[in-house]
Amino acid sequence: MGLDEYEALRLIDLEGLQQEQAAVQMGVARTTVQAIYNTARRKLTDCLVNGRLLRLQGGEVEVCERRAYCPRAGCCLQRSCDKERPED
Repeated sequence: MGLDEYEALRLIDLEGLQQEQAAVQMGVARTTVQAIYNTARRKLTDCLVNGRLLRLQGGEVEVCERRAYCPRAGCCLQRSCDKERPED
């Protein structure tokens, strides 16, 4: 499974975003998110039903330095985080 497929599943199924919202977050068209999401669901279902190994691969990943402090950590995956670090 590619990282774009993983991200589509995370945004739509875990974060509860609509496809339009996920498209904005990922920087692609809604129809692209729909296609990516459908492919990801088929791959995930195949792994669950047939006991296959799920491997995430491909793509460049950037981790937000403020991730531990961000109340919506997922917001940082595609955009700059403007959240301030809480006072210690």
